[in-house]
Amino acid sequence: MTFLPIVGRELRVAARRRGTYWLRLLVALLAIVVGVFVYAAHYLGPMEILGARIFIGLAAVAFVYCLAAGRAYTADCLTEEKREGTLGLLFLTSLRGYDVVLGKLAATSLNGFYGLVAIVPIMAVPLLMGGIANGEFWRMVLVLLNTFFFSLATGILSSTMGSKGQGPMGLNFALLLLFVALGPAIAGATMYFNSPTRVIYWLLYPCPVYAGVLAFDFFYKTNADHFWWSVAVTHSLAWLQVGLASILVPHVWQETPSRSKRRTWAERWEAWNYGTGETRRALRNRLLAINPFLWLASRSRRKRAGAWVALALIIGWWFVCNAELGFKWAEESLMLTTAILLNILFKTWFAIEASARLAEDQRLGALELLLSTPLTSEAILRGLALALRRLFLGPLVVALLLELLLAQAGSVSMVQGSQRFRPFAITTALMFAADLFALFWVGIWCGLTSKTPNHAAFATILRILLLPAVIFAALSILIGFSVSLGASPGPGWRFYLGLWFWLGLLADLVFCFRAWLGLRAGFREVALRRTTVVKMSH
Repeated sequence: MTFLPIVGRELRVAARRRGTYWLRLLVALLAIVVGVFVYAAHYLGPMEILGARIFIGLAAVAFVYCLAAGRAYTADCLTEEKREGTLGLLFLTSLRGYDVVLGKLAATSLNGFYGLVAIVPIMAVPLLMGGIANGEFWRMVLVLLNTFFFSLATGILSSTMGSKGQGPMGLNFALLLLFVALGPAIAGATMYFNSPTRVIYWLLYPCPVYAGVLAFDFFYKTNADHFWWSVAVTHSLAWLQVGLASILVPHVWQETPSRSKRRTWAERWEAWNYGTGETRRALRNRLLAINPFLWLASRSRRKRAGAWVALALIIGWWFVCNAELGFKWAEESLMLTTAILLNILFKTWFAIEASARLAEDQRLGALELLLSTPLTSEAILRGLALALRRLFLGPLVVALLLELLLAQAGSVSMVQGSQRFRPFAITTALMFAADLFALFWVGIWCGLTSKTPNHAAFATILRILLLPAVIFAALSILIGFSVSLGASPGPGWRFYLGLWFWLGLLADLVFCFRAWLGLRAGFREVALRRTTVVKMSH
């Protein structure tokens, strides 16, 4: 294969990996399990409605998977090569920019593509049940493949433009928000403040979710042209990003000093993120006196500002919804939704920060240098704890106070079902504290034992947040299925609240205790053993 030689080589290498075949099997089994639980939850309903709900559930899971593919597979592939100094070696040969970009794209995303293809036969089962039409199925498959390619292209562009640390990940998230959320947000604001009937459709075209909604016959029959325009625009943007990455990659593999006296945008961003020289010296002197690792983990001002901005956005969203509801401060569904958003946001962010710091230092070799100094492992753990407290303490306190105030307002109101506010708030607060404690220890352990910061963050979130949620959903579906077959009424809301609490607490205790034992047995041994494995793999 003389054309695209890197693509040919990477495909041959991937064909010999056992993981290439195991991933397809595992993803297909997961899709079957999801379909079975959806079937059990709506067993007594009509077959057509049941098939449609299974299809929608599987399509929603596949959409999330496709949108996350760029961050998981391609957002750091070229940046890692630049950090290790191996990207420039490729351009000593006759390779072009598109050879490198398409080769890395094929190498990193092949397993993810096989996983998506494994879901497609499971999504076809509702065709036999009569829940969806043939056209709906194939249009949804087209949208999923297009979304997968679009997410990978966004990741490869952010990896080309990124330089170090978590920069490519943040850039990837910003690009996804730009294409997926900004246009629909502007279109929605225009409809809200101007006219509900005036829709600026071209703002919706770059959003893959818009095409996914229009794939169903109910919307497609009257909006077929908008569906195909959305698919075409999304696909064109994907190729545009791949082409831009191919043009940029031969020129960004090495960092060159700026020749102009005027600061570049990257320099301005770095100055805003870390402050001026005087600001950095003041921060260094103040934090070094407390803990050296605290200073290493707390230099970025962007993260602290981002936590407060995220909290302000959720509070603003809550005020807007209250205005739409006529300022019903104790409205139950709004309070529950706000509490869920706050918990998901800060728990996920805390897990990423707790795990990514050590994983990134280990990959860059900084952790090995730290361990060769007189700095003890206890000092490193204490410094990381202080850095997380400095980053999250203020927003977390405000978020918990907001939840408790909403619960108190609901408990003293005359709203029907308001007796659920106070128990829910107390349980949520206890679970919040327990999860944060467990996320700290499990995040450190996963950061030391995982290959990349992405793997560490995902492993932490999977153990503490996703696993108990999946078990809770499965048990709830099975209980509802057994109740529907019998004549006895189902358990009340107190039972489900207690089930959620005890499942989450059990996961926290098991994984936190295991991580604590592993770190206590030998923090240095685990870190150095992992560093040795990384060096041998390279």
